Amino acid sequence: MTTLVFVHGWSVTNTATYGQMPQQLQQQAAAAGMALTLADIWLSEYVSFDDAVTMADLVRAFDHALRDLHLLDTSFACITHSTGGPVVREWLRAQRDKPTVYSTIRLSHLVMLAPPNFGSALAQLGKSVFGRLKAWFSGVEPGQRILDWLELGSAASLALNLDYIHSEDPLARGQFQFVLIGDRPDRALYDHLNSYTCEDGSDGVVRLAAANLNARHAVLSPQGDGASNLLMLNLNRGPRCAFKMIPGVAHSGDAHGIMAHAAPDTVQAILRCLSIRDAASYTALCDAFDAENAARDTDKVELEPAGPFAPRVHIHDPCSMLIVRLTDAAGEPLTDAGFLLTAGTPASADLMPAGFMLDRQANSKQHTTFSLFLNYSLLAGDARVADPRNSRKTLRPAVVSHRPYGANVQPVDLTGLVHHAIAQSQAGDDLFSMLGAHQTTVLDVVLSRKIHEGVFRLTQTLTPQDFRKPVPGPVIR
Repeated sequence: MTTLVFVHGWSVTNTATYGQMPQQLQQQAAAAGMALTLADIWLSEYVSFDDAVTMADLVRAFDHALRDLHLLDTSFACITHSTGGPVVREWLRAQRDKPTVYSTIRLSHLVMLAPPNFGSALAQLGKSVFGRLKAWFSGVEPGQRILDWLELGSAASLALNLDYIHSEDPLARGQFQFVLIGDRPDRALYDHLNSYTCEDGSDGVVRLAAANLNARHAVLSPQGDGASNLLMLNLNRGPRCAFKMIPGVAHSGDAHGIMAHAAPDTVQAILRCLSIRDAASYTALCDAFDAENAARDTDKVELEPAGPFAPRVHIHDPCSMLIVRLTDAAGEPLTDAGFLLTAGTPASADLMPAGFMLDRQANSKQHTTFSLFLNYSLLAGDARVADPRNSRKTLRPAVVSHRPYGANVQPVDLTGLVHHAIAQSQAGDDLFSMLGAHQTTVLDVVLSRKIHEGVFRLTQTLTPQDFRKPVPGPVIR
C-alpha cells in the first residue's frame, strides 16, 4: 500500500492526539487483507499555534516535508483531522496553480475526519478572551492567522471552496476525496459559556454542513441592464464528494472523539475509503454513504441523561448552512443592508417556519458576509417525530413546508446620488432548491448600482456655477 500521512488539527502540540488510530488502522487493514506496516505511516507535527504562521506558510512547509519522504511511487494517501483537511486542500490548490514551485508528488486518497472546510463557529471564540486565556495556560499562542482562515465566511476559505465548486472533478485526476464526521457533540465537553460546543447539527466543533464538500454556489442578481429590482437565481453545484456521518461520535475527547473511543468505527470507514481504486467504486461508495446517512436521519432522537431529572431531548434534524455575501454590481459591499428570507405567496418574512433559524454569525473582517445556520427539515417539511420511549407520544408534530422561499434585500440609502433599491428574488425562483441537507451554499446577492446623471455633467455655461448641491436627475441607463 502507498505511504500514509496523518495530519492533525489546529492548536495540537503533541502527536498523542493521534491516539491508537495508526495502530488500529494497521491491525484492521491486515485483517481486511490490505498491506500496511508502521513503516508506511508518518505522523505530522506542524505549528498552528504561532500567531505569525499563516495557512500559506503551512502549505509551503507541508510541501517541503513531503519532499523528504523519498517516496518510491511518488504518491501517498493522507488522513487528516479537523484543520488538517483545509491545510491539505490548500496544498492541492497550490500544487495545481504553481507547478514550478510545488512538488509533483501525487495525492491519491484524502480522507478528512471532521474537517472545517467552510470554517467553524468556534473560531471567533478562539480569538476571544477565553481563547487567549486557554492559550496562556497551555503556554502557546492562539494561532491568530489560522483562526482567521477558520472563521465562518472568511475570504480565504470561500476562495478555496468556490474554486473547488467551479473546478474540475478530482476524479478526473484519479484522486479520491472523502469526508467523515461524527453526528453529535460530546455533551460531557459542553462549555456553559459557549453554546456552540453543544450545538445540534455539529460534532461540537464543526457543523456537519461546514465539513461536507457537496456544496453549491448560488447567485441572486438582476438580469439584463440591471434596471429591474427582481433578482434571478443562478445555481452551480460542485463535484460529488463521499460524505459519511458516524453515529454517536464527536469531534474530539477520549470518550466519543472520532479518533479516540470511536476509532474502530472510524477505522472501518477509513479502510472503505482507502480501498477505492476507480471512479465506479468511488461512486458506489458515495451511494452507500448516502444510504447510511439517510438511515441515520430517520433515527434522529437523542435522549441526554440529566441526572434525577427527565432526559433532555435532542432532535437531530438535517441542517444547512447558507453563507451570504452582499455586494453591488461594482463589487462594493452593501454595508448595513438588511437581508430577509421570505416564504409563501405573496412573499413575507412573517411566513417563515418557526424555529428555522438556528444561528447567525457575521464574519469579523468581512462585515457584509454572514453565515446562517438553518433547520433543513423545518424548511422542507417533516413528518411527526415520535418519542422513542413510547411511539404513541409525539415529540414534535408534523411540520408543513412553507415553500416557495425567497429573499428580500433592503439597502440603507435609497435616495442618494449613488444608491441601491430594495430588491427581491423573483416569484418563479424557489430558493429552497439551492439548499441541501447537511450541506453549505455560498450565496452571492448582487444589487444593481443606481447612478444618477448628476454625478457627472458637462456644461457650456462659462460663468462660475456652484454645484455643491447637485440636482440628481434621472438614473443613468
